[in-house]
Amino acid sequence: MSRIFITGSTAGLGLAAARTLIRQGHDVVLHARSRERAAAIAETSATALGLVIGDLASAAETRSIAEQVNAIGRMDAVIHNAGIYLERSRGETPEGHAKTLAVNVLAPYLLTAWITRPDRLIYLTSGMHRSGVSSLDDINWKRRPWNASQAYSESKLYIATLAAALARHWPDVLSNAVDPGWVPTKMGGAGAPDDLEMGHLTQTWLATSDDDAARVSGGYWYHRQQREAAAEAGDPRFQEALVGRLAELTGVRLFEERE
Repeated sequence: MSRIFITGSTAGLGLAAARTLIRQGHDVVLHARSRERAAAIAETSATALGLVIGDLASAAETRSIAEQVNAIGRMDAVIHNAGIYLERSRGETPEGHAKTLAVNVLAPYLLTAWITRPDRLIYLTSGMHRSGVSSLDDINWKRRPWNASQAYSESKLYIATLAAALARHWPDVLSNAVDPGWVPTKMGGAGAPDDLEMGHLTQTWLATSDDDAARVSGGYWYHRQQREAAAEAGDPRFQEALVGRLAELTGVRLFEERE
């Protein structure tokens, strides 16, 4: 059985994935943004290997999350599930970043750098990544008028690109991006048309399965089928430009630190 860490696992797809993996007999480490959120899943956490707490909008708390995970032990897989959707304003994290960028991109980037390298990495993206723009000039939304939908789309383009970059740089790790679809979670809304169960089963399958179909890297997945991501995500030049920009914003150089 595998040991798996799932960010944002107190609700929605993250919680569904955690419960599925626990039922299958895997050791799951849960993540909650706060102690209050953790209390809401006491029944599930009682059956989990562990529970870590921290707000992904803060780099300091993200570092603490990584340290808590590493203290439990090396993970076989990490599912970067946590994310935020349509923020009403840019927001301001403790480090001065746009909150959507911080939670959806910078936090998984930092966790990837700081958590002991697993065998498999899964990053949740969205079909909206195709509406993201490839310009990295104002990635942090300091000059542009705030546009919540565009900021979300760009964050999901960046995370799909990061997954592809990791597949290229770390050939010993299976790194994939998953579009769960528009599913009826708190984020997606009750009227979302996609299947909630299929929305999380791709992640659990990629994290644990020994099927040949699941043991690939650099894929963009939707309901256990590989799809074509936006051209930018697969472009090594854009990958390197993005990773360099994330290093500038965080002060952490992912590949140099871990090679």
